[in-house]
Amino acid sequence: MLSHVDKNNNPTMVDVSSKDVTERSAYASAKVRLPNAIVSIVDNDEILTKKGPVFHTAIIAGTIAAKRTHELIPFCHPLGLEACKISISFIDSSLIKIDCHVRIHHKTGVEMEALTGASVAALTIYDMCKAISKEIIIGPIQLESKSGGKSDYQAK
Repeated sequence: MLSHVDKNNNPTMVDVSSKDVTERSAYASAKVRLPNAIVSIVDNDEILTKKGPVFHTAIIAGTIAAKRTHELIPFCHPLGLEACKISISFIDSSLIKIDCHVRIHHKTGVEMEALTGASVAALTIYDMCKAISKEIIIGPIQLESKSGGKSDYQAK
């Protein structure tokens, strides 16, 4: 049975009232492939555009998005995140990896918060660089790991 559907097949928020508070964490990543027009303006692991520093802005946007996931995804519980750390690094000269680590002590997990943080950081890079080139490729975006709650998960 799906957790967001009740016995009458109607959408519903999961009732977490009987669950125990435990430490829960999640790590999600997103990759962004940059075309040569953007790679050529990378300076000291940052892209400066008329809109400002791209990676610094993406980190801020991703953090805000992770904190507001419940406003974007139906039935996500509003959570006061205890930690959200987003980092952006180059895998090679044109491939960026965004890592989003989220942690909380709560009755529900934070996978959606980590995925939302990584996704919005990637979308922010696209938005800030699209005037230079629209040949930016986002993906994959994936859950790398989660711990706490009913089960742990580690991507293969």
